[in-house]
Amino acid sequence: MEEKMTVPKIVSLKGKRKIVSVTAYDYLFARIVDEAGFDFILVGDSVGTTYQGLNSTIPVTMEEMLYHTRIVRRGVKYSLVVGDMPFLSYQTSIEDAIRNAGLFLKNGADAVKLEGGIQVRDIIKKMVSFGIPVMGHVGLTPQSLNLMGGYKIQGKSEASIKRLKDDVEALVEAGVFAIVLEGIYEDVAKEITESVPIPTIGIGAGVHCDGQILVITDLLGLDPTFTPKFVKKYRDLHKEVLSALTEFKEDILNEKFPEEGHSFKRKE
Repeated sequence: MEEKMTVPKIVSLKGKRKIVSVTAYDYLFARIVDEAGFDFILVGDSVGTTYQGLNSTIPVTMEEMLYHTRIVRRGVKYSLVVGDMPFLSYQTSIEDAIRNAGLFLKNGADAVKLEGGIQVRDIIKKMVSFGIPVMGHVGLTPQSLNLMGGYKIQGKSEASIKRLKDDVEALVEAGVFAIVLEGIYEDVAKEITESVPIPTIGIGAGVHCDGQILVITDLLGLDPTFTPKFVKKYRDLHKEVLSALTEFKEDILNEKFPEEGHSFKRKE
């Protein structure tokens, strides 16, 4: 395994090779992702919809995000750990944003990610000035679900494209080291990627981004009810886990478990 991934190393990968990343939330999966040699792990506020059964990411709290960041960090030796700042952890004031971003770093994150463009430019500038690495996020931004009227692909109209480009320009000016492009038409994501000096990380934004990210539960097929167009399911672990549990249940009912080798016996 190479030396630990850093923010400057992530930036330096642009134009050299694709950046590989995944969203994960716990020690066990983080350890496996790290073993696979991923460049960074995003501890996403999507934990609300994947692990907590919520309808959106909006209710997720700072306390919950810090907990997941801590347990991901325990499983990581190589990958960069990026903490996803939840709703209202940075929108209320620059002071709150800096304090909460600092808490992410204190709890094991190497960097933070926040959603938005022009409206968060000053917040990001201040964070970066205090030594907090920031990853941007534009396009389909789940924390703005209510404003957008749902999960809608961005970059359809000329006005939408201009807004995206203006937001990206603001983020670059503010000093982000990378930008997540989510739910953006492929040709628009290509234009943005080619126009900026920092890496773009795509999720539902096509092949031309500098890197790609998916949620680990999505790519492993753990939730059969969630099958968006941009997800490739590399395994059907829902089927495998259900099969294993059913077999375990039947073994208990038929008194086939525990077997001889699973029990402790006193020596005569």
